[in-house]
Amino acid sequence: MNKRTFFVSVAMLLCAALAAAAAPVPASTPARAQSPSKPLTLKQALEMALNNSSVIAIARLRANIAEGQTRVTRSAFLPNIYTGSGAAYSYGFPSMPGGQAPSVFSLSYVQKLFDPPARGVVKADQARTREQRVAIETARDQVILQAASDYLQLNEIRRSLELLQEERKSAAEVVQVTAERVGAGLELPMDETQAQLSQAQVEQHILSLQNTQDLLDDDLRSMMGLPEDAPIVVTDAQLPPETTLTTPQLMTLALAHSPGIHQAELESQAQLDLLKGQRGGYWPTVDLVGQYMILSKFNNYDQFYRNFQRNNLNVGVQVNIPIFQSRTSAAIDLASNRYQEAQEDLGNQRRDLEIQVRQEKRQTLLQDAARQVARLELKLAQEQLQVVQSQYSQGQATLAAVEKSRLDESEKWLNFLKVSFDGQEAQLKLMRTTGQLAQLLR
Repeated sequence: MNKRTFFVSVAMLLCAALAAAAAPVPASTPARAQSPSKPLTLKQALEMALNNSSVIAIARLRANIAEGQTRVTRSAFLPNIYTGSGAAYSYGFPSMPGGQAPSVFSLSYVQKLFDPPARGVVKADQARTREQRVAIETARDQVILQAASDYLQLNEIRRSLELLQEERKSAAEVVQVTAERVGAGLELPMDETQAQLSQAQVEQHILSLQNTQDLLDDDLRSMMGLPEDAPIVVTDAQLPPETTLTTPQLMTLALAHSPGIHQAELESQAQLDLLKGQRGGYWPTVDLVGQYMILSKFNNYDQFYRNFQRNNLNVGVQVNIPIFQSRTSAAIDLASNRYQEAQEDLGNQRRDLEIQVRQEKRQTLLQDAARQVARLELKLAQEQLQVVQSQYSQGQATLAAVEKSRLDESEKWLNFLKVSFDGQEAQLKLMRTTGQLAQLLR
């Protein structure tokens, strides 16, 4: 290789290096590809909402608190051992506040064996613990109902927005054609104003639905624990077939599965346990007690007692017999009134539940009828659009007439979607009342 060839090769390599350095650096591949979001099924949305629900978490904490309260009240009927040590100066007879002798070391044992009022409190707390466990089911139903309603409404709104986009185009066509016909003297200015009003109403409807869509998106993200910018893609969800049970059968089902009724029954049982406990306040109470003490001559025991003994043990049963207690009769009256109140509340809730089942059953029937009417109105609007389009192709109708028919069909579609969602919402409420919301998770 001669010198000239060598220098040419070096120059070419340098040029290639400079070109590579000047070339734009390709964008790095993001850590997470921006792939289209997968559709979220209704079941998945409900499961995520249940797993992330703060309402259910609070209900569980309240149940744990109630269970802890029960353990506290029941501890009086379990062994309780206390120990202590101290020093006290005695001048005269050795005694401490409360009548206990001063000791260098003491060990005490206390356990209730028979105490009807205290036992009644324990049973009432146990019933209220079960009541709080039932409240978890109430919270679950609340979350399922809210998440399912938001999901179904979001799907209805997005389908409506798709129709409104087409309606916006048709409204703009109507305004343009009407303006041309007004300019040609074929229609009145009032017709143009009416077309502009229809166009403005479409725009208003779109903005209203977009606002509702944003609110539902935020609500669902919050319930499911998703980031604020996470897209939510919903699908057409089919609820279980509507029940064929009669109203009396639905009432029986609702009474058997209603968390509210179960809670009212448990509260009534708690008040009855308190009443029985207070009625036992006239009976003696029996405690198992024991005490071991180490005494010291420092407290002058040898001066007041003939024999001094350092180690002392006392074990036995302490019985307290009530002779006259004004509190007992007052407590019985109070517990009796509270029990009667709980019974009345239980009866009212049962009657209200029966009325609610009737109303919700009627509402589902009304929504079925409304959906049938909306379906027929939509079918008629579609047939009318086909007729007008046929007339337009034959020169017997104007483009404005076609677009107006298309607007009418779009409005009927929107009404059909809204009525369908109202029917789904009515069905969800009836399913909650009769304890059938769990079917949505299958």
